[in-house]
Amino acid sequence: MLAGTVALVAGGTRGAGRGIAAELGAAGATVYVTGRSTRERRSELNRPETIEETAEMVTAAGGLGIPVQVDHLEPEQVRALVERIEREQGRLDVLVNDIWGGELLFSWRDRLWEHSLETGLRILRLAVDTHIITSHYALPLLIRRPGGLVVEVTDGTADYNAANYRISFFYDLAKTSVTRMAFAQSRELAPYGATAVSLTPGWMRSEIMLEHYGVTEVNWRDALAAQPHFAISETPAFVGRAVAALAADPQVGRWNGQSLSSGQLAQVYGFTDVDGSRPDAWRYMVEVQDAGKPADVTGYR
Repeated sequence: MLAGTVALVAGGTRGAGRGIAAELGAAGATVYVTGRSTRERRSELNRPETIEETAEMVTAAGGLGIPVQVDHLEPEQVRALVERIEREQGRLDVLVNDIWGGELLFSWRDRLWEHSLETGLRILRLAVDTHIITSHYALPLLIRRPGGLVVEVTDGTADYNAANYRISFFYDLAKTSVTRMAFAQSRELAPYGATAVSLTPGWMRSEIMLEHYGVTEVNWRDALAAQPHFAISETPAFVGRAVAALAADPQVGRWNGQSLSSGQLAQVYGFTDVDGSRPDAWRYMVEVQDAGKPADVTGYR
């Protein structure tokens, strides 16, 4: 579906970014995969996943994966990245801003005045500044052709986040800010025939989440003994298929400025997770988990 499409997945080392890059590759796209962790050097997270591995997954899936080490807090590195894409491809059709890296920085219990200010501001730089810097340099190339797509990846739909406090002050601010960035970009991009949306996965079985529960993708259901609501979780491929479906939709402009979820888009486009199900995590969280009901995914996946 996406043969000839050029995509940049900024923050594609692991998690949602890796899933998105791989699924764009499965649809035939050329995907530039960026991040800080390479086989020679890890980021401050000190995780084993690398941009080279993600790029290899893209190519193995049927696309072309191109890894580029970039720190998206460094404007000159981002500028050089976009210049390289322009030089090598002459176009950019899809920009996915999935840069994060704050998984281990926010506190689950400290209030604003108790939280490390230095760490909190670092979270905002990683989650907000990186997206702004990347869009600043990438959008002039993306708008050269009508039909461009920007996907701002966040945690939570606009409706859910508006009604619920998200873990801590800095995490809450980071994730709601990304949603608003997508809305703002949608208004500036519309005259050029481009679309911007925010997109959230559900409870995603990322590498870090699986490690947290001491399971793998093969035996992830073993985690249900400790957390029964984990039954609604999804693989990174699910949100990846959501992005691929958006990128292939000739009427994608109908979503411009909206806050979307992987489960919502699965109902519209018909894709499934790798197990053939369509988990609708955010509806489940409101109607089952947050309502204090026993875990039961019947009707939700």
